[in-house]
Amino acid sequence: MRILLFLATNLAVILVAGVTLQLLGVDSYLAQGGIQYQSLLIFAAVFGFAGSLVSLLISKPMAKWSTRAKVIENPRTATERWLVDTVRELARKANIGMPDVAIFPATQANAFATGWNRNQSLVAVSEGMLERFSQEEIRAVLGHEIGHVANGDMVTLALIQGVVNTFVIFASRIIGSVVDRAVFKSESGHGPGFFIVSIVAQIVLGILASTIVFWFSRRREFRADIAGAQLADRGSMIRALKRLKAESGIPDQMPDNLEAFAINQGARAGIRAMFMTHPPIERRIAALESATLA
Repeated sequence: MRILLFLATNLAVILVAGVTLQLLGVDSYLAQGGIQYQSLLIFAAVFGFAGSLVSLLISKPMAKWSTRAKVIENPRTATERWLVDTVRELARKANIGMPDVAIFPATQANAFATGWNRNQSLVAVSEGMLERFSQEEIRAVLGHEIGHVANGDMVTLALIQGVVNTFVIFASRIIGSVVDRAVFKSESGHGPGFFIVSIVAQIVLGILASTIVFWFSRRREFRADIAGAQLADRGSMIRALKRLKAESGIPDQMPDNLEAFAINQGARAGIRAMFMTHPPIERRIAALESATLA
């Protein structure tokens, strides 16, 4: 399903970008005398933002398919009724539209929120969290996730990713042209070497530039923790984080493409920490304990 989704997303990006480029009159950024930088910038921006915005628009169905989450349409148990009622209460308190509420099968205690705007979002909780966490702790976690929605984190991340994509595409083409002229002695700057070097440069720059997105993702976790404390209470949010830390040894069953929107992520060390979407739980607890709540 993830492979099919990936192919469908790329097809949509190509179609949208192709039509947009034609409407803008940008047929090619490669000219006989070299690169047309204005056309290249438009090309990079269209493709860069198209990819991130399409991913944002399909974030809810992608999340449901990836985690096998089941949206609660009509609560059948006391737990489901409590979950829906709690999300409704917190959403009203945060002044956002009622999110879809879902439960997904996972042993690990986890939860996530996603959606393309604050009034059409999805909040999902794992079966493991419902089984082992108290209602007060779950309520705090739900407040954390609704905080992500109220703060517009998904949209902001998509826009930042679009800027990063634009930079990577633009810079990789320039590097490809320079290397093609200097090393492969191509007068036009867009011979075979251009395409090979551009692809390699795009991969390398994409990996390096992604650390900017991960840095922002880590920063927004502190804000979401404060939102959880404000919507629920500080003590329950701290207890929930401590419980998540205690359960960090349980295998993670969250798909990689949703880690940025989940509350729980395993700890990493060294250079891998630069690619973490979440800061260490110890830092989150310390920051929440010292934070001033409005």
